[in-house]
Amino acid sequence: MTVTTEKTGRDLDHRRPLRGIPTGAMPLVAFLSALAGFIGAAAYTHSAGYFVTFMTGNTERAVLGWFDNDRLLAVGALTLLFSFGLGVFVASLLRRRMWRNDHYGASVVTTVALAVAAIVDYALDRTGGQEVGFIPISFVAFAVGALNTAFVKNGETAVPLSYATGTVVKLSQGIESHVSGGSVRDWLGYGLQYAAFAGGALLGGVTSLVVGGELMLIMAAGVSAAVIPLTSTGRAGRYRTRILS
Repeated sequence: MTVTTEKTGRDLDHRRPLRGIPTGAMPLVAFLSALAGFIGAAAYTHSAGYFVTFMTGNTERAVLGWFDNDRLLAVGALTLLFSFGLGVFVASLLRRRMWRNDHYGASVVTTVALAVAAIVDYALDRTGGQEVGFIPISFVAFAVGALNTAFVKNGETAVPLSYATGTVVKLSQGIESHVSGGSVRDWLGYGLQYAAFAGGALLGGVTSLVVGGELMLIMAAGVSAAVIPLTSTGRAGRYRTRILS
């Protein structure tokens, strides 16, 4: 009787959703996390070291820049913070007004913002240089902010895609839960999400060795555009009602 109960428990455990990840959404979460990592790497390697995914770092730069008498650094960090937040705001507003019953809105806004960044970079610098200017990077930060609204529940982001710090915290808590008698599914989703983000950053870093400037932004926009049909068909329809407000 005990053996049967334990076997039933294991069978049911395999059917449990991954902790913190909407049912059936793990492939899309991984893909979008990789996209966030790729975009972040593209922006960092081909700019003056700007963060478009790391708002904690931008906040520290914004504050400490004033103490170091580096006002340009402080203002730049504040601008990126504003751009990121504006991306979240605009994508959330459009979801509420236009895409409430659809899941692809965040990918559309992200794609448009990345395309605009590439166009602006080309318009401002037609020399074909490898570096991306600050104004295009601001549009990239806007794009990453919008991307983070892909998974929403009760009006709030359910799966932050570019918040690697939070993912590591939840991953570690999930491992502790597993060790204390829980399941591997308590941390597996966060582990896969973090690995996808890191893999996207690695891919972005490798790509940056051969492609730069607006071409890098065009590639990021193309990958983002490829996500749109994935978020509007197939598995997306199965968990849409679970993750939309």
